[in-house]
Amino acid sequence: MISLIGVSIDHRFGKGDDLAGIILRAIESCAELPGGLQAGDILVITSKIVAKTEGRVIAAPDREDAITAETVRVVATKIHERNGIPVSTRIVETEHGLILAAAGVDASNTETGTVVLLPQDPDASARTIRESIQQVLGISIGVIITDTLGRAWRLGVTDHAIGASGIHVLDDLTGTSDSFGQQLQMTMVAVADQLAAASELVRAKASLTPVAVIRGAHTWVTSNEQLSARDLIRPTADDLFSVGTAEAKIEGAHNAVYARRTVRSFTDSPVPAEVIDRALHAAASAPAPHHTLPWRFLILVRGQDDSLRAELLDAMQTTWQSDLAAEGRTTEEIAARVSRGNILRTAPTVIFPFVDLAAGAHTYPNIDGMNSGHNNDSERIMFHIAGGAAIENMLISIAADNFGSAWISSSIFCPATMRRVLDLPDTYWPLGAIAVGQPTAPARERPEIDVQSLLIRGKSNG
Repeated sequence: MISLIGVSIDHRFGKGDDLAGIILRAIESCAELPGGLQAGDILVITSKIVAKTEGRVIAAPDREDAITAETVRVVATKIHERNGIPVSTRIVETEHGLILAAAGVDASNTETGTVVLLPQDPDASARTIRESIQQVLGISIGVIITDTLGRAWRLGVTDHAIGASGIHVLDDLTGTSDSFGQQLQMTMVAVADQLAAASELVRAKASLTPVAVIRGAHTWVTSNEQLSARDLIRPTADDLFSVGTAEAKIEGAHNAVYARRTVRSFTDSPVPAEVIDRALHAAASAPAPHHTLPWRFLILVRGQDDSLRAELLDAMQTTWQSDLAAEGRTTEEIAARVSRGNILRTAPTVIFPFVDLAAGAHTYPNIDGMNSGHNNDSERIMFHIAGGAAIENMLISIAADNFGSAWISSSIFCPATMRRVLDLPDTYWPLGAIAVGQPTAPARERPEIDVQSLLIRGKSNG
């Protein structure tokens, strides 16, 4: 049977106090622990009294500054109202590897104008206390140092082990059998956390009971000095929830642009319709002139639209070859140029975007002999630029779905051919083509770009 006994200590802890001695004297006077500590007992101690005896109390009129100083990484931030005032709660990672609210910085049960930090090394603190007590009593015990943590997806807080010595902190049941004879897969029980949480039942927050003794859990006590509470911390690389929701959205938005790559080799796997649908919605959200939606899309799927795809690409190729030959290009040069568009013949899906000037482009007639042709040209350029924004949105959306894409410019060079084959009005202007598919290999890392070299240096900025 496991029993838990709270140990009251009416003492104002301060730097340099003999914590192990204070705890032993309190246990000796505890009526529920006649005979004091026994071999195999587990001593559970709140981190606050450990931190106070180690001098981890600092003057901090602004608690937020102390939290910042103790923070290695901000995991999540939430703004909420308290008495009508916006308050920020930060979930952070500390140098201990712990992830908890406010870096464990506590302004309760301490002098006004001061805060208590976590112990510098909770595992070392637990080891020192354990060694001191064992040296006095000549028995083997375990020590756990706790702090209060919140839990993802659960309301309320509970104590967790942040320091431990002489304790099997984890019980790895992987490979063992359950009561039905089935093998357990990846089952690890956080024993130290269970004991820490259980001890809180006899250590009420305002009861001057900073210590508990757990008796009957001796099977978890060990002489192995290598085990520690740090063993409970999940490696960041294995953490599926390493940042908060808001932070993940911001990070994803920033990374989306850089995740897009030009992919020219695809598997035979088809592209799901929902991937293309999301890409179309992304394109439609791009800025456009005069509050219009001037973009039009032809989507050709391999196995469904092969005849039209072949007809269109053959006609484009003939026009391209003819134009290049008229320029005096050699046969080899023509073949090289044409081959760049072969990906449009093999990609699982090809999207041909267009901009329809009839959907909203303004026209500027000649008035009083003024030549307004350049205004009409500028209007067309404006719509083409907006089309580029729509295409980039599509490419980013496709990359976000872990599919690859390649924008090919070829249709821009043969607008009349595109309109003839597809029977489109003269107001339709092609904006290239997008090959889409599942990449055959991961994209290469993007090289660093010296953006400073792209800046125009005018008279005002040197």
